[in-house]
Amino acid sequence: MIRLSYIGGQTLATLGLLVAAGTVVMAGPSLSYGVQRETQEEKAANLKQQAKGGLFQQWAFDQEPIGGLPHGFVQAVSREEPLAEWVVQRHPTAPSPPNVVVASSGCRQFCYQVLLAEGMQYEYPDVSVRLHASPGTAGSGGVVIGARDANHFYGATVDLATQQVRFVRLSGGVATILGQATITLKPVDWHTLRVQRNTIISKDFIEVFVDGTLVLSVEDQTLGLGQVGFVVSDKSTMLFDSLHAIPLFSHRPLSPPPAY
Repeated sequence: MIRLSYIGGQTLATLGLLVAAGTVVMAGPSLSYGVQRETQEEKAANLKQQAKGGLFQQWAFDQEPIGGLPHGFVQAVSREEPLAEWVVQRHPTAPSPPNVVVASSGCRQFCYQVLLAEGMQYEYPDVSVRLHASPGTAGSGGVVIGARDANHFYGATVDLATQQVRFVRLSGGVATILGQATITLKPVDWHTLRVQRNTIISKDFIEVFVDGTLVLSVEDQTLGLGQVGFVVSDKSTMLFDSLHAIPLFSHRPLSPPPAY
């Protein structure tokens, strides 16, 4: 982009006369804006479209048939293992009554089972979900972001029994632990897991919150645009409800850049 920082007095006067006449003649390439401008009507229409059927999504599963896979989701496993069972069931303490999604994985070895939302692609998402596990139940579960398939994604998992949180990156099916921590869960039946991916200049960072508390912050740029969804690891049984996903970053601002 070309930035004019000084204009001589004679040149300024000449430009003023040309503008007044309604014509500006420029030598060389014409200047162009890096940001596309929007009218107020376009802004309103874009926001309305996002709210209706864009990337602002909430899945409560309360209109889904009992006993089946939730509509609009596809499942996969990171290793040669039987697929986990993902079914919609009623639950008496569901945060969004009456239905929840129950995941049961019987992996014989280390694996990740994912349930991905089809058609939803996010670069910088804010994803949250409610989690529940019966007392004494083994395993851990959570959410994925930046997923291309079952072998390429970021995953945040919480083991409610051991009160451990872990953030991993799967690339080519190989898991790398980017962060882990011991947490103190609130004395409630359903816990909240939230994952945000954001960017500042050229640095991407991912933050993990459990029950409203920031527990992990990691930096990684290996994976980019991808799907969101659920994940369970190893041999696990986990209940999910109220999945939310919104974009945190847009290449197109809601207002034009200021004039300098």
